[in-house]
Amino acid sequence: MSESQLTERAAVSGLSLYRNGSVYSPADPYATAMLVDGGTVAWIGSEEAATSIADSKMEIIDLQGRLVAPGFVDSHVHVTDAGLALASLDLSRCNSLAEVLDAVAGAARSGASPVLGHGWDESRWPEGRPPTADELERAGGGQDVYLSRVDVHSGAVSASFAARLRLQAEEGWDGTGVARTRALQLVRAAANNPSAARRRDVQRLALNHAAARGYVALAEMGAPHIAPAEDLLGLIALADDEYRSLPRILPYWGQLAESAEQLQDILELFGNRLKGLAGDLNIDGSIGSHTACVHSGYQDRPGEAGELFLSVEQAARHLELCSLAGIQGGFHVIGDAALDRAIEALQVAADRVGSAVVRSARHRFEHVEMMSSGAVDRLLEFGITASMQPLFDAYWGGTNGLYASRLGAQTSLGMNAIGTLQTAGIPVCLGSDAPVTEQSPWRTVKACLEHHNPEQRISARAAFLAHTRAGWRAAREPNPMQGQLAPGTPATFAVWDVAELSIQTPDSRVSSWSTDARAGTPMLPSLDTDALPVCSRTVVDGYVIYDRDVHSAS
Repeated sequence: MSESQLTERAAVSGLSLYRNGSVYSPADPYATAMLVDGGTVAWIGSEEAATSIADSKMEIIDLQGRLVAPGFVDSHVHVTDAGLALASLDLSRCNSLAEVLDAVAGAARSGASPVLGHGWDESRWPEGRPPTADELERAGGGQDVYLSRVDVHSGAVSASFAARLRLQAEEGWDGTGVARTRALQLVRAAANNPSAARRRDVQRLALNHAAARGYVALAEMGAPHIAPAEDLLGLIALADDEYRSLPRILPYWGQLAESAEQLQDILELFGNRLKGLAGDLNIDGSIGSHTACVHSGYQDRPGEAGELFLSVEQAARHLELCSLAGIQGGFHVIGDAALDRAIEALQVAADRVGSAVVRSARHRFEHVEMMSSGAVDRLLEFGITASMQPLFDAYWGGTNGLYASRLGAQTSLGMNAIGTLQTAGIPVCLGSDAPVTEQSPWRTVKACLEHHNPEQRISARAAFLAHTRAGWRAAREPNPMQGQLAPGTPATFAVWDVAELSIQTPDSRVSSWSTDARAGTPMLPSLDTDALPVCSRTVVDGYVIYDRDVHSAS
């Protein structure tokens, strides 16, 4: 966003008084009202005080018992892919291979060309395998078919489409219908190559979807192997052009820097708007696609242990250059072997430029699903932020889930160790990795409370802060007040329909839920039921970017 736009955004005119509800604020845990002056929170207090300051100059919003709370930050998202997934076949609810093929056939009959879909997960199907190229060819009636797996690290391709792209000669083609690594990049480039206008439409679709779920900012994890630079540049331009009606974009670009000149060229390409050369700069792949690099190997594929895409020297040089430039670097790391390589690279970089220089850059690692002994201390030593996705555990954790089938039940319990990292003092921020998991912020918070491993559970308050304030800090937001509500903070928040508010703890040895306001702690929605809070309004710097009443009427 340009300086003039920031100035204009901060100068929103008008007073809005939100009253007769609850306000989540460290300034007043009992607050029921909040006054917004332009783009800033002007006052927070009681209902009685709200009555005394209300006047005809203000817009009065009766909350009718709703909760006002800081808006959520999705700390890892792929906006264009999320929009394309919303606009294509949703395969996440398919419970069998047969259902997927039926869905493809239905789309083909309706005239879709190519037939695109997302979200299949063969680990949940009775057939236990992905669709073949020939099966997709028949189901699609000869149309091009590309179906991305739920983790987006592999995809199923129809026979004629694969033949035209000559995938048979590419690394990552399994010979039956599934593309990974290099083959996957070719398929994605051919299938997900919208025009500039179409790209803008699907990006807007994804951003509006996020706003309707209470997200006020999204850390976009662009990378050359995901989409060309034009994709991220277009997203930044869209967020600039329509900044009054969309969440903020925190842009990252996962491209390896091999020289100071190359690093500077990358930064200048994006108008020096990047938050970092980090995000999905992959050291390894994903567990679901057997490409995450793990020390113990895959239980369901003996002899395989995943893939490493960067050498220690490549990763170390990248971190060295980013540290010297004062910009965040970082990697996509899922397997414990991949994390160990990233930590070794941190040490090499620190040996070259000094540990203090490395720490001051506040590098970040994405996912951090598995850790070897001693990894926590090393991450703390180098000041690393862990950007994590709690819904990974909710979807695939436990002794009977995907992780257990891939890696063993005991290993699965040690994964996504949010509790261990937070207890150690490592900054943790939370995201969805959309379209990999749904953008559901309260379900994400709930997943932290209900981690399959009780030792990794954290309180609702800790999870909420990790998904709000910590998201801004992980992206090095210059305003230290962003992500909280108190007099003088940005008016960036969401309004929620809630059944009940309570204070929640993950410790099963004590009462997990309390509705006693005498505790003096701001209360959050009770999450012990399936009825999650529903977003009513989302506001960014004083601008209403989502209003359920307006959007439902239209």
